[in-house]
This record gives sequence, structure tokens and C-alpha cells, in this order.
Amino acid sequence: MCGIVGFTGSAQAAPILLDGLSKLEYRGYDSAGIAVRDGSNDTEIVKAKGKLKVLEEKTNGGKAVKGCCGIGHTRWATHGEPSTLNAHPHASDDENVIAVHNGIIENYQELKEKLTKSGYEFKSQTDTEVAVKLIDYYYKKYGLGPVDSIARAMIRIRGSYALCVMFKDYPNEIYTARKDSPMIIGIAGGESYVASDVPAILKYTRNVYYIGNMEIARLEKGAVTFYNIDREEITKELVEIKWDAEAAEKGGYEHFMLKEIHEQPKVIRDTINSVVKDGRIVLDEFGLTDDEVKEIQQIYIVACGSAYHVGMAIQYVIEELTTIPVRVELASEFRYRKMPLNKKSLAIIISQSGETADSRAALTLAKENGIKTLGIVNVIGSNIARDADNVFYTLAGPEISVATTKAYSTQLIAGYLLAMQLSKVRGEITDERFAELLDEIQTIPDKVEKILEDKERLQWFAAKFANIRDAFFIGRGIDYAVSLEGSLKMKEISYIHSEAYAAGELKHGPISLIENGTLVISVLTQQALFEKTVSNMVECKSRGAYIMGLTTYGNYSVEDNADFTAYIPKTDPLFAASLAVVPLQLLGYYVSVAKGLDVDKPRNLAKSVTVE
Repeated sequence: MCGIVGFTGSAQAAPILLDGLSKLEYRGYDSAGIAVRDGSNDTEIVKAKGKLKVLEEKTNGGKAVKGCCGIGHTRWATHGEPSTLNAHPHASDDENVIAVHNGIIENYQELKEKLTKSGYEFKSQTDTEVAVKLIDYYYKKYGLGPVDSIARAMIRIRGSYALCVMFKDYPNEIYTARKDSPMIIGIAGGESYVASDVPAILKYTRNVYYIGNMEIARLEKGAVTFYNIDREEITKELVEIKWDAEAAEKGGYEHFMLKEIHEQPKVIRDTINSVVKDGRIVLDEFGLTDDEVKEIQQIYIVACGSAYHVGMAIQYVIEELTTIPVRVELASEFRYRKMPLNKKSLAIIISQSGETADSRAALTLAKENGIKTLGIVNVIGSNIARDADNVFYTLAGPEISVATTKAYSTQLIAGYLLAMQLSKVRGEITDERFAELLDEIQTIPDKVEKILEDKERLQWFAAKFANIRDAFFIGRGIDYAVSLEGSLKMKEISYIHSEAYAAGELKHGPISLIENGTLVISVLTQQALFEKTVSNMVECKSRGAYIMGLTTYGNYSVEDNADFTAYIPKTDPLFAASLAVVPLQLLGYYVSVAKGLDVDKPRNLAKSVTVE
């Protein structure tokens, strides 16, 4: 949520800031702004409500704003309505301190009252302006410089934040600090960059530092110095980002989402090959000994959104292959539950960004209760990756579209491989069955490619139903988990009311909503549950529903009851979610395109939810 970019060097800052912000549009925003300093005490602040193109027009693509040091921001409103006034950057009354901010300051009202008594005036409704003026207050009161004033403010602020701050007395420098909101710093060719996510600076450098919680950084041209909250200088490790800049570009596709759907065969293959070596699953970073794995009595899978749907699918796989009971929990609920937690458990936290606020809080809760934790994440150096006891990195590369596709698919693969390895270590799977599954999982990339070759039929179907008001997805077992994700894809990018139900629950209420013309999408990949789901599908059809069936090749009897049928290649039922989800991703995408909507940046949504 929100996006931050900062730059100091020899080049003009404004075009770099605007370019970086354009790479962060996927995070969700309602206004944008930049502040650029020209090497003296003069700073120009330009802000605009709406899309980034409005700001670009105001600044002639950045050419009208001169200076080699600056900060920029795309705002997703939390405190105060979307407006030019509330847009960042914000400044102290005399523009001594100028800053941008991601996160939420929980005690902003208390701080605002204190600062008002000290003579400060407030122009906006934001909590960010409070942080700016608090820093200015300490800067002037103690006169000990930027690091000291920021550190004092950090101690007083409750909540989450990533801050980029410029001081009038330090015209070529940027100061940044963070607590629970992501921030990275890049260095290249005598120039320094700071951003809230990798794609913003990937074009300029792949060498980055990850600033830690409650730390401060001072950026000069081509140099960075780090400090802890006690103002002591500390050292950080420079990390090379393996993603290349082209991975964060559209590459000829109309939308990032379509590009990322088509990247799934490659990223699935990469994730498999990262841990499958010579017929074995090698999880060196897993961290648990064989004895510890054998003692696991409970697994908690904790996640949000699509990652939660991954957990739903993986639950069935782990319980099929092992004797370990699994609970799948929404992170936003798990963190507030009062249930007793089994000490001999494993908590699996799934997050693409590794920065999801609720998931991070759930991770902390698990560790406080003495439970081993494993993060399944896509971003090296992210908070969850650093804080979890163990980590399984998915190799999805940068995912720009708000609606996840390839990250979801690599998380599924990670879950399959983890389930297989748990089963093998515990002696709960035969060598023959293990080898069979290992061979089958390596066919998934080719089978996804085969589905993508036949996407035109889904495009036709989506255009036909683009104007519907309601859609229902039904399935049983793993097919229910897939239905949840298909329904989410439909609603989040096409704005069609869509719900997913376990097919057996239809008669307990949802069937009352079925009427003539209602679209019902029935997922039927689990052969053991096939006939029961067909029966539920027929119940919907008899009440006037238009039925789409999604099944595996060979189940041609579905066509007897479905109005439209899509097929996926046969695979082991445990892995069916990896194939069945692809037509549903395409369906959501093509419906959104047919409606003329902004596929990659749906309204009111953000890619990474870093605040509660």
C-alpha cells in the first residue's frame, strides 16, 4: 500500500522519481507527489490527486522540476480523503523538514495536540503531517541533527511507518527510517536510491540494502550510512537482487496480469528445480531436523487473500500424505484468537511480499508461543523471510499486477514439495509413491502451457458473460479451494459479485440465490468426489443457472449437464489445483478486459497490505 521513491545523485531527480513511482502503481494509490531540491535551500513540491499521469502532466514528465535530490510518493488514503492537500510529500511550517510516509501512526491525535500547543499548524488531515512536524520539533529543540531528531520521533510514534525525510540544512541528503513497513536502498555509479519495493529501482541497480526495523539510514550521493535507534552506526550487508529489469516490464503483453499468467510455466519450473536435485527434495533452508519433523503434531497455515487459498489447497495435500492435522487460518483472525497453541507444531506463513502486516503479526505470535515457523515467501530479505525460523523461497520474480497469479502458483508448488518431504521424513509414503509424485510434479509446467494454448475459448466465454451481476463457484475438497481463488479473481478485477461455496453446502442456503441466468462455475477435478459435485451442478441447472464445468480431459460426461465446458490435462488429483486455477485466472482477466476495466490496478485494492 502506498509507494515511496527517493534519489540523490548527479542526474535530475524528478524523472527518476516519476519513473520509480510508475513501477509502484500496482501497490494501489489515489494521489501522488514529489519534492525535489536543487542543491540549495530551494525545494519544489508538486502534488496531484488521481493517477500518476496527472502529476506527470503537471511537471512535464519531471522536466519542469529541477534538482538532483528528491523524494516521491503514491498515496493510498488512510487518514483524510484523497485530495491534493492530503497527498504527500508533507512539510513543516517553514519547509525545514519534508517527508513522505507509508503506514499508520496510531497515536497521531495525541501527538498533534502536543505539537499544536507548541505552535505548529496543520493543513492536512493526515497522520503523516504529524510525523513531519514531530521530527522538526526535535530537530529545533535539541539541534543534534537529522539522525537524532528522527530517532527521538520514532520513540514517540506508535504504529507502522516507512519514512523518507529531507532537511533544509542537508540539501543533497535523504534520511529514511522504518518500523514494520518495507524499505530498500540501492547504490550504483555514485548515486543512491530508496524505495518501498524492488521494481521501483530495478532499472538502476540490483545491489540493495534492507534497512531493518527501528533503524535509520542516511543517503548521500553513492553512499549510505546506517544507524540503530540509539544513534549508533551499524553495518549492513549488500544484497544482489536476481530479478532482471525486464521481468518488471510488460514485454509486449497488454497487461501485467496476462504476462504473469503466461510466466507461470517458467516460474513453476524454476521453483521446482530450486529444491529438486537428483530425485530428491533438498530443503537445506528448512531448518528442522528429521527428529523434529517426526515430532510435529499440528500444522498451522496462516495467510491472507490468495495465499490463504493456497493454504486451503495445501491442507488437503498434507493431510493426504501425512498423519499431521492441519488448520488453515486467516492471519487477521489468527493473531487475535485465544486458542491454545500446540508447542509441537509448525506454523507456515505464506506471503508473496513477505511484508503483509497481519501475517507478520501471526508469525510473531507463533514465535512468542514457542512454535517453529516457516515462511513461504517470494521476496528475499523481506520481514517474514528474515524473522521466520526457516524459509522456502518461491521463484516467481516480480509480480506487478494486484491480482496474483504466478506467485499463487509457485506457493502451491512449494506446499506440494513441503508435504511430500514431510511425508518422506516421517516414513508415511512409499518410495514408489514418492517417486511417482516427484515425476508428476515436474510435468505441471508443460501442462500449464497446454492450457494457455487454448485460451481463446475462455476469451469468447468471458465476453459473453461480462455483464452478469452474480457468479457462483462450487467444488469439493481441493476443487473448493480452487473455487475460492477463482471467485476472488472474478470479483477483484471485474467487480462482479462472486462467491465460492463448498458444493455440499448449496442446500444450506446459497441455492436460494440461484435463478434464471445465474452463472455457476463448477470445478470437477477430484475423481473421488466427481459424481457428488455433478449432482450439485444439476441442482443449480434445474433452477435456471447457466453452468460452466471445469474438469479434466476424459470426463466428457460433464457436457451432458454443463452449458460450457473447459478442460485441463490429467494430473495426480493432489496437484489438480495448479492446473484448474489457470482457466479461472484467464476467465477473470478476460471478463475485466471485456468490461474495459483497469486490470492491473483494480479500484480500492493494493498489492501488498502493509497496514492492519
